[in-house]
Amino acid sequence: MQKRTLGKSGLEVSAIGLGCMGMSQSYPPLPDRNAMIGFLRAAVERGVTFFDTAEVYGPFTNEDLVGEALAPVREQVVIATKFGFKFGPDGKPMGVDSRPEHIKQAVEGSLKRLRTDVIDLYYQHRVDPNVPIEDVAGAVKDLIRDGKVKHFGMSEAGVQTIRRAHAVQPVTALQNEYSLWWRRPEEEVLPALEELEIGLVPYSPLGKGFLTGKITEDRTFASTDIRNTIPRFTPEARKANQALVDLLADIAGRKKATPAQIALAWLLAQKPWIVPIPGTTKLNRLEENIGAASIGLTPDDLKEVEIAASKITIEGARYPEHLERMTGL
Repeated sequence: MQKRTLGKSGLEVSAIGLGCMGMSQSYPPLPDRNAMIGFLRAAVERGVTFFDTAEVYGPFTNEDLVGEALAPVREQVVIATKFGFKFGPDGKPMGVDSRPEHIKQAVEGSLKRLRTDVIDLYYQHRVDPNVPIEDVAGAVKDLIRDGKVKHFGMSEAGVQTIRRAHAVQPVTALQNEYSLWWRRPEEEVLPALEELEIGLVPYSPLGKGFLTGKITEDRTFASTDIRNTIPRFTPEARKANQALVDLLADIAGRKKATPAQIALAWLLAQKPWIVPIPGTTKLNRLEENIGAASIGLTPDDLKEVEIAASKITIEGARYPEHLERMTGL
């Protein structure tokens, strides 16, 4: 597996990471815990060194799973997790909370669940409009000074918020959605990250599965599947957006690859400091995703994608409105 460095931080990770959220929520049926422990260790054996979780996934159960699975290989891997939600008495999330005192409580729980004494990359999961970002960055700076965190990250933050945070505590990586069907980061975010030398970690790099070509307009999802709430996954939107999958499939056929591999290879070709974190719970899909790192797209290939993609209008919002309001974009 090739390695990449996130920004100027020196944080080296595998070129393809692994998003772990779906092992504990959002995409039922949820897999067996012991099977996932074996799966995570199999990912390490195949060269994956970058694992993404969050306290809110589950909530809490995903960190516990990742911690148990990776404890025997802790020195070989980079674990990223996230803070920034408050939880009710029942453990369910109740909105954002990035007050410094809450961050310093949250990190203790994450360290315990992850079975580690330091978190490699600690993201603010969503910007908290009630807490100055300088205070958030200052709290993480304290955690870095105390040896509990190595690197500061942000997620779905806008450019001005990133700049303000970065001035207090250098930001190592930004985690935003970015893929061929969500390209808004190209407008302002990518140029700012390049200027500030901050890495980008795209989540949902396969469009929540759509860019694999396996989700047709007649596919139905389990009642608790997050995609039931997303406008971009209505049957009408899927039918309209199939044109993008067809483009990927056409290039994949010539490259002896899959549409998913071309979608990931396209992301890797955009900048050397981009590290996507596709999520999966299946070994064959993991190996397929890893294979994307060895697919070279030529300038002509990329130009072809650009020209064809510019003629395709993606239908449907990427999130329902209440979730989109939680992003800084």
